[in-house]
Formats: sequence, structure tokens, C-alpha cells
Amino acid sequence: MKLFITDDTSELKEEELKTYEGYIEKLSKLIFEEDNDYLDPGLRQLFKNSYANVTFVSREEIKDLNMRIRDIDKETDVLSFPMVEMFNGELDIDIEDIDMEYDDDGNKILNVGDIIICQDVAFANADTYGHSKEREIAFLAAHSFLHLIGYDHIEEEDEKIMRQAQRSLMASVGLAIEEDAAEITNHKEDEDDIVAYPAGSVCAHVGYVALLGRPNVGKSTLINYLTGMKVAIVSHKPQTTRTNIRSIYNTDDAQIIFTDTPGVHKPGSRLGEIMVANSFNSAKGADVVLFIADGRFKEPGKVELELLEKCKENKKKVILAINKVDDVSKESLLPVIKAYSDEYQFDDIIPISAKEGENVDALLDSIISYLPEGPRLFDTEYMTDQTERVIAAELIREQILHYTNQEIPHGTTVEIEKFEEKYKDGSVDEYDRDRVVIRAAIICERNSHKGIIIGKGGAMIKRIGTSARMSIERLVGCKVYLDLFVKVREDWKNSEILLKDYGFREESDEKDGL
Repeated sequence: MKLFITDDTSELKEEELKTYEGYIEKLSKLIFEEDNDYLDPGLRQLFKNSYANVTFVSREEIKDLNMRIRDIDKETDVLSFPMVEMFNGELDIDIEDIDMEYDDDGNKILNVGDIIICQDVAFANADTYGHSKEREIAFLAAHSFLHLIGYDHIEEEDEKIMRQAQRSLMASVGLAIEEDAAEITNHKEDEDDIVAYPAGSVCAHVGYVALLGRPNVGKSTLINYLTGMKVAIVSHKPQTTRTNIRSIYNTDDAQIIFTDTPGVHKPGSRLGEIMVANSFNSAKGADVVLFIADGRFKEPGKVELELLEKCKENKKKVILAINKVDDVSKESLLPVIKAYSDEYQFDDIIPISAKEGENVDALLDSIISYLPEGPRLFDTEYMTDQTERVIAAELIREQILHYTNQEIPHGTTVEIEKFEEKYKDGSVDEYDRDRVVIRAAIICERNSHKGIIIGKGGAMIKRIGTSARMSIERLVGCKVYLDLFVKVREDWKNSEILLKDYGFREESDEKDGL
């Protein structure tokens, strides 16, 4: 197997990089070329013509990757992105279903995956654990290579298998490890038990809260932060959310049903008209409107002024959340607050950072104070009205937006054609799933877009699928087999029939249930 090892930071000394490359290459040969128990011997020939990328990056780069791909605002030491469906060294799909690439000579080659290492975090870990930098880098490489061929540490039994393989590999390169803190395991944060309350039980504060604001102002980011799970996709591109997504926030004395609406913009298609209409209808049916503004801009723009006029017409309680305060100084917020206050008499104004969670608790307290007493509308076990099927489609679309950058506009949607749950032998309930099999069509408007989404040799759609699969697996809590393909449907955003087929419709201002 070929390795492409690069240093994107330009901070590693040449002799350091050569040392790390030596250990990484030894580990690669042990796993992919020599007779061992890590990889199914029958796959040795398949992996002979293969390659993997190992890249050293900065703290900022790995934090950005964690945010964009895993929705985690954190610096980690390593990330791995498998490109082949495997489990503990064995293929998890039929060998003929593997997507192969072609080299310049037309020979088939296999992309095993990517490994991203942040040496700064790794070196800090080495100091903490009291061992060498070489040992830490080698351990991260061993751990990641095992991930690329299907080893994992989510389930306890799988974690034991992976630990044993890691210890064996490290001993083979002369850097034996004990079962200590250096081993990466699946640590879960302790969570307080949440008391379950059924729908109909009375609580002190209950009601609907509509989020209004221009595209890309942070509405989806706030919803995801509040619910603790990814129910709305997040992208740096505008107009990401297309439908009203209801997320439910529960405490012992309150239930808030948040409606994350599409950003209000000038519609350029029938789809755009539906998105804007749904935003306004959501505000009409809400008990409180949460108006989100971008704190980086000193005064409201045309979109904000139009929204505020709608709020005046409907005479709703409106709380202004000035978002993205992590990007500005506190002093610069004063003229922003004054500019908005001159346009509307808000019931409360709270600066926040939806990304960092700054002042979000104060925002929740304010919202709750304006909601009346009443029966809970939903059981507290519910967190959203979106099905796994719908969220899976959105997670796929999120990766399309991310990887195609500016090449593909918002002319794509995703249609889930198959969502099949496979259960373990002797399973006792609906949560005891072994895997979920998904077949999804990426709908685009032009043949040229189809070519970009598929990419050379299928590389782009494979990358989209791998990242989307990882996100969906976190959602469903089990292995996912994801099959993606592309359909062209010209001008689908203006076709009433196709829009309905893809789930886009104007919602009434009624407060819908789950």
C-alpha cells in the first residue's frame, strides 16, 4: 500500500517528520502487507494496489474539521475517514460493490481513507502521559489504520478487540504500550437523569417559539446546541434550512417547541417562495418570536426591517438575540443594540454565541418567562418532529454543500428511496438494531452538476457518502450502509409535482403535533 504523508503546518522539522514517517510506514506494512490477524488474508491482493493519505494539521484546522464534519467544537489529536465498508478487518459489503479509482495508467487502485493528525495536540498528550512524541504519533497512526479497516471502540466487545490490536502493533514497532491513558477509548460524559413527563402533564411554562432571521444567521446552530443533537444541518452557505424543523427543549417546569425556519430571502424559485411563506406562517402561530440578528453588522438590513414589520403586524412578543458575539468586541455591540431598539420595542435583548453557547442559558430563561402555564404538548422523550429518514437526507445534503463548495448552488435535494433497519438476532426492541441500510438519490438540476457531484472516478460522491455515513451513524446509533447515486431533474425547484414528491409544501400557521 502506498502512503502519502504531508505536513500542512510546515512546523515539523525534517528529521522529526522522517522519524514519524518511518513508524507510520512500518505500521502500514504490518497491517496491509504482512501475514497477520489484523486484515483478512483474502483481502491482501485487493489492498496491494491501494493508498491512504496521512496529513499533519494545526489546531485550528482540526477544530474546523470537527465542527464541519462532526459538529463538535473541539481540538482533537486525530481524525480518520475510512473509504471502505469493513468490520474488524473484513469486508462489510460484497467485493464487487467496492468503488475503485484509476491511476494515470488506467490501473484500478483502492482509496483506503484519510488520517488527519494534529501534532500539537498529540505532543501535549505525550507530555501529559509522560512518554515520547514518537510513541504518541505511532499510537495515533496504529489507532487510525485500524479504524480504516473497520475496527471500532463504540461497543465494549469491539473496544477490547481494538485495544488488543493496538497493543500488538505498538509492540511490533518497538513502542510497546500498557493499558493506560494513552489508549483512546470511548468516553461518554455523565449526564443527569432526566425525569420523564408525558404529554398532557401540566408544567409552569409551555409554548411555541419561532426563530426568524436572514439566511446563515445561526438559527440551526442554536437549535442544535439547545437540543444536544444534530436535527438541522449547518453550513457556511446561506439558505441551508428548507423546511420548518421543530425541536423540543424540556426541563422539569418548562417545554419549549422551537421552530427553526428557513432564512428569509428574496425567492428566486417556487421552492424559495415556499421557504419564505413557511417562515412567516411559523411566526404567526408562535407564542414568542425569537428574532436572531448578526452582531457583526451595525444596523438592521432590508431583510431584518421587513421581518420586524411582520412582527408589528402580528403583535407577538419578540426577543432579540444578537448572535456571533464571539466574533466581535463587547463595545461594538452597543450601537447594534441601539440600532435595533430604534426600529422595534423588543421584550428582551440578549447577545449570544450560538456556536460557543455564550449567554444561551440567559436566553432560555428569558424565553421561558414569557410562556404560559399549560399541559405539555409532547412527551419529554421527544426531541424533534423530524424522522431519522428526514434527518439522514439532510445530513447527506449538508455534505454535498460542504464538499462541492461554490461549484454546486442550492440546486440539490436528497430523496431517500430505501431506509431499512436490520436487527440483531434475539433483539427485544426497536433500538436493538444491527445496521441501517439507506439508498438515497441526490437530485440536481443539470448534467454538469451531476458530473461535479460524482467527481473523477467517483471520488467526490464517495467522499460525500463517507462523511454523511459517519454523521448518520451517530444519529441512529449503529452501523450504516449508504448507497448514493445522482438523478438529474431539470428545474425541479419550480415544479409543483416534484416539490411535493420531495416533501416541500407550504405549511399552515397551525401548531402541528408530532
